[in-house]
Order: sequence, then C-alpha cells, then structure tokens
Amino acid sequence: MTSTVQRVSVAVHAGDPVSLAGITRQLYNRPEVTVLNTHPGVDDAPEVPDAVVVVTDAVDEKTLTLLRHIQRTSTSRTVLVTTDIDEQKLVSAVECGVAGVVMRSEATPEHLVQVIGTVARGEGHLPSDLLGRLLEEVGRLQGQVLGPRGLHFTGLSAREVDVLKLVAEGYDTADIATKLAYSERTIKNVLHSVMTRLQLRNRSHAVAYAMRQGLI
Repeated sequence: MTSTVQRVSVAVHAGDPVSLAGITRQLYNRPEVTVLNTHPGVDDAPEVPDAVVVVTDAVDEKTLTLLRHIQRTSTSRTVLVTTDIDEQKLVSAVECGVAGVVMRSEATPEHLVQVIGTVARGEGHLPSDLLGRLLEEVGRLQGQVLGPRGLHFTGLSAREVDVLKLVAEGYDTADIATKLAYSERTIKNVLHSVMTRLQLRNRSHAVAYAMRQGLI
C-alpha cells in the first residue's frame, strides 16, 4: 500500500518582484509543498498556509511589521529568508514569531523545503552560527538589561511570579496581599499589569501562561 505524503501549504512574501518570483519558482515544482496564491480573487476566501516564507535583504522595521502582522492574524509558521541579520535583529525576528531562518546564500530549493517542513511540524531551525549568536545575545540581555530590573524573558518580574503562584494555589487578593506584605491595591495592579501587557484574558489565563513558561 502506497502512503501519501501530505504537502505543506506555503505562501511567499518578498519586498521585490524578482525575489518573489525566484523563491516561488524554486518551490512551485517541489512535491513536498503547495504554493498558495497570495492574491486570491474577490470571491475567494484566503487560505491560511501552514508556513509563510518572508524574503528580505535586511531585517528592517518594514520586515518586522510584516512579521508581526503574520503573527497576529494567522496560525501560520514563519520562515525568514534574509541576506543579512545581526544578533539584535535575530532576537526581534524571533519575538515576531519567526520559527526558521535561512540565509539567502544557503537557500537552495532542497534546503528551503527542508526548513519549511521542519517549521510546519512545530519545530524550529537556525543556522548553527546564528544559534550561537542568539544564545549569546539572550544571555547578554538577561544579564545586563532584564536581570537588574528584576525581569525575565518570560515578560514577568519576580514579584509578578510570586503573585501568580499564590493565585494558582487558590488564594484571593486579600490573602495574597497579607502573605507578600503588599496592599490589596498593589496586588490588583500587579495582576492587571500582567494581563494587559501579555494580553491575557483573566487570572486563570495568566496562571496558565506562567505554567507554560515553567514558572509555577
């Protein structure tokens, strides 16, 4: 019995028509992927691709805006194909939902399709040199920027984590205020700040977020 390999649906975005045509042509005849039309007709409902390939020379603010839009408006996983990227731009791209990075010099059809498949499965891909630079940058930011302010890459401060731990244990606002020696108003402000900043719906959602981050 012959097994059928399910194709990964892909949309391509590029800052210039030459790059768009080039990457699309590379992918079009590959049996592993199906390239979607990014400009459907008026009566056609746009299909959400499994992966979006964003092609750019440099990771500038225009590129980051596009990446944020993709992150906010779809469930697609994003692969960034770029000519140049430094540590800070890499961190920004990852914060905007990029799950895979391919340097243009390495963007052969075979390699690009491999990374698209990896990302579509929920995994990530970074070239080894970029991974090392990313880890160094993360360590620098944690040590020099976030740590002195009592913050972590999770977006939560130590005080916020303490409050959420007690919420998870079932304590109400008054009990938490007593245990942590804060006013009830401070506890309410802490919770409101967490939910607003991280776009969480309620206390339960905030607790679930902290649990997913391994904080409680």
